[in-house]
Amino acid sequence: MSEEQPGSRASRYTVLPSTTISTPIVHELEIKRSRFIGHAVRVTTEEEASSFIAALRRQHHDARHVCSAFILGPDRDSLRSSDDREPAGTAGVPMLEALSQRETRSEPGGTVARDLSDVCVAVVRYFGGVKLGAGGLVRAYSDAVSATLDRSVTVTRQRRVLAGVDAPHAEAGRWENELRAADFHVQETRYGTGSATLVVALPDDGRSSAVFTERLASVTAGAGDWRTLGTEWVDVP
Repeated sequence: MSEEQPGSRASRYTVLPSTTISTPIVHELEIKRSRFIGHAVRVTTEEEASSFIAALRRQHHDARHVCSAFILGPDRDSLRSSDDREPAGTAGVPMLEALSQRETRSEPGGTVARDLSDVCVAVVRYFGGVKLGAGGLVRAYSDAVSATLDRSVTVTRQRRVLAGVDAPHAEAGRWENELRAADFHVQETRYGTGSATLVVALPDDGRSSAVFTERLASVTAGAGDWRTLGTEWVDVP
């Protein structure tokens, strides 16, 4: 079997559900007569984040400010924020802080992490005539982000190694059935002229490949081996 260098240090992280791509989460707070309308959406590129923010500006063309922040990638190494004419450091930075420090949990009773990514938040502010001061603005924008994210569940995005197992045509069906029965995710079986290739998706967690190697040896009586076909990112329950 061969090993492939991963494209990121992280092998899993937390994201918003894919439904938010087309239907962003929206929540409004009113603070001293100013309206703070929070929006959260799943994005994968800076261009998607910029397009989302630009669309909000067009939709709320009469608003005083549309402040924003986003974090991208498994390692969360792409991040930006904008105060959009609010006093420097009172909107975008606290919004980004609320995102970066957001605590998530992979499952009930699981480990708490701060790994939310591929997310863009924007807060539309309609000024109500009462100035909040620097501290008040920081709290308002932070609270708007947190309250908006509270309205959504999160899911885990996991990198999987795609293992290719070459099998004789006569054995491919049995190998596939036995691997499935052992709770391995066989994505497909590709039939070629000389043999078939089972494509099995394994969590890239440093443990699953060893377990799979052992099980494959048992299923195939030592005749089967696997190679890395590539990797993919998938949302898991």
